Amino acid sequence: MTGKQKKMLFRILAAAVMMTVLRFVPVKGYGLFGLYLIPYLVIGYDILRKAFLGIVHGEIFDENFLMAVATVGAMLLGLYNVSQGEEGEFAEGVAVMLFYQIGELFQAVAVGKSRRNITALMDIRPDYANLEREDGRLEQVDPDDVETGSVIVVRPGEKVPIDGVVVEGASSLNTSALTGESVPRDVCSGQEIVSGCVNLTGMLKIRTTREFGESTVSKILDLVENSSMKKARAENFITKFARYYTPAVCYGALALAVLPTVGNLILGNPANWSTWVIRALTFLVISCPCALVISIPLSFFGGIGGASGCGILVKGSNYLEALSQAKYVVFDKTGTLTRGVFQVAGVYPSPEWASQIAAEDAAPAAETGAVAEDDVIGAATAAGLAERKLLEYAACAESYSTHPISKSLKEAYGREIAPERITGVEEIGGHGVTALVDGVPVAAGNDKLMKKLGIACEEVREAGTVVHLAVNGRYSGYLLIADVVKEQAAEAIRALKASGVKKTVMLTGDSRGVAEHVAGLLGLDEVKSELLPADKVEAVEKLLKEKSAKEKLVFVGDGINDAPVLSRADIGVAMGALGSDAAIEAADIVLMDDDPYKLALAMQISRKCMRIVYENILFALGVKGVCLALGAAGIANMWMAIFADVGVMVLAVLNAVRCLRVKTGRKAG
Repeated sequence: MTGKQKKMLFRILAAAVMMTVLRFVPVKGYGLFGLYLIPYLVIGYDILRKAFLGIVHGEIFDENFLMAVATVGAMLLGLYNVSQGEEGEFAEGVAVMLFYQIGELFQAVAVGKSRRNITALMDIRPDYANLEREDGRLEQVDPDDVETGSVIVVRPGEKVPIDGVVVEGASSLNTSALTGESVPRDVCSGQEIVSGCVNLTGMLKIRTTREFGESTVSKILDLVENSSMKKARAENFITKFARYYTPAVCYGALALAVLPTVGNLILGNPANWSTWVIRALTFLVISCPCALVISIPLSFFGGIGGASGCGILVKGSNYLEALSQAKYVVFDKTGTLTRGVFQVAGVYPSPEWASQIAAEDAAPAAETGAVAEDDVIGAATAAGLAERKLLEYAACAESYSTHPISKSLKEAYGREIAPERITGVEEIGGHGVTALVDGVPVAAGNDKLMKKLGIACEEVREAGTVVHLAVNGRYSGYLLIADVVKEQAAEAIRALKASGVKKTVMLTGDSRGVAEHVAGLLGLDEVKSELLPADKVEAVEKLLKEKSAKEKLVFVGDGINDAPVLSRADIGVAMGALGSDAAIEAADIVLMDDDPYKLALAMQISRKCMRIVYENILFALGVKGVCLALGAAGIANMWMAIFADVGVMVLAVLNAVRCLRVKTGRKAG
């Protein structure tokens, strides 16, 4: 509890003790009124003050005004009864204020808990940065004071304060505050690093690449802090509802107090005005809209907070609400459903060349091949040896190229390549490369290169990029290079369909064969390939016309080259956006890691949140409607009014807090 909440708890306990004692004090009349006035002012002076200030500033109709009128009226009614020689009842007025304050305290604790949970989940704001000066000493400074290009030091256990590049050291990073994942990420010299991570093991020296205000941690914190500015329709409805509802019930209570009394006087009956005033005061207590005004924003706040803890950043409750209505989900391919990194998916030596390698290996001569033998071959078969040789020739021939395909070949080979082994390198644009590897002519490229060299090659129908290889003028086989599908992608598609998504679509600029292969693996409903960014927008436009007005279309992209489509969709989701400025700017929802399943999880969170919102609306309006009717009829007394106000508010807040709890367990199938 905060200091303010502890003070309120003390006031509640003090007022409750005084009320209990007063039940046994043998004092009546004006003396009893004076005694009850003490606990009333102890527990309610702030409500009376807020109500008075509201009247002064022209903002009359709020819950403070309702409570002040109802309780002051109850106390004055008791005082009137004393003046008429009757026994005055003052306990109800104090009790209404007491229980209202109990409800307010409970609400404050619940909201505070929600905020603390979100703060803990998003506890990524750094307190300081260790700036390295020219003389080598470290100075602890405010992250805002660190200029771009400065060198900072992050010790084990400290947060990375600013985005940059590691210039010295290696370590593991805890990125759970950004991604929601507990698995550490390893970094070493030369790699980029984003702010908000926690350094776990080694000391890192980082050269900053941007100022603190433009760093990832600042953008994320700003996004979360401003998410409440974009309200859902349900929130706007409650705001407008309260604006008209509160004055309406105030005038209704006034009419309930005056009209029956006037009617009785006109008809010549006893005025019986005290009965109708009590009913009007009870009506006011029941009518207080606290349950709705507090619980609905708290539900969205909890939903956004729960999502943040899973590495899902929602820019506003309007997007959380819209996501619950998503029926069409459109994916980009590269970087979204696939890793976006080329890898060698297969090595296929030709039978003739495999036989030649096997024969050479079996020969007694120590070095008969063009490429140096591995130190340890182990129990590799002849086919395995041929694959290894083929990969080595390809990696050596492509060793000087910076193309992603060349990089994947070198990574698959996994060994250092001595530069002196490769000579006569010639790169042929759109075809491939030729080179001498240990003096042996090697050609690596597509079928156009083989045709250019007059070498017959296999026709490959597999999805992916094919690198044909010719060694010493003879066709030797091919390597298949493909963009690997993310292991969570198929699970994500299944989860989306299980949650009621009608159609899943993939839009990609990749070739038709590759696109259809990926779509088939994942079970997507529709795929469109060889698209330019403008073509993707056109395809989304057609889908938008296909769906109904209540259904929402979600586009999921990498947030860098899909900005036009992200903006055009009902909901734009940036996938794999750790550290991506374009993603945070263009998308409505940002998934802070590469896990496509998080989209299905975000949809589960949004639907749970909306279910709780509607539960609270129906529950609060239903109970209040019944109690208002009972209060007007004189059936509901002040104690029932207290339940209709405070009890409903407490139950609604308890229900709203459930939005913070997110089940991240995955369901297979």
